Amino acid sequence: MITLELEPQLEHYLQNTALMLGITESELISKSLSEYLNKLTKSSPWELGKNDFGKYSSGQGNLSTDRKQLLKAKIQAKRQ
Repeated sequence: MITLELEPQLEHYLQNTALMLGITESELISKSLSEYLNKLTKSSPWELGKNDFGKYSSGQGNLSTDRKQLLKAKIQAKRQ
């Protein structure tokens, strides 16, 4: 069991929200805390894919900056 002291404005907001949702204040706090903690532990898209990013790298570090020139050269090479 946890005792919680809230600022009066937050406590009033909590009471009104719980009443509007038809649940107890304790249920609202528990659900809110659970959702907040789940968000903290979820990985970001970067964390989920970091092992795959760059996995099939061309070895060229200039693909994003020189993409137009590189594409133009590839097209010209195919035409010859």
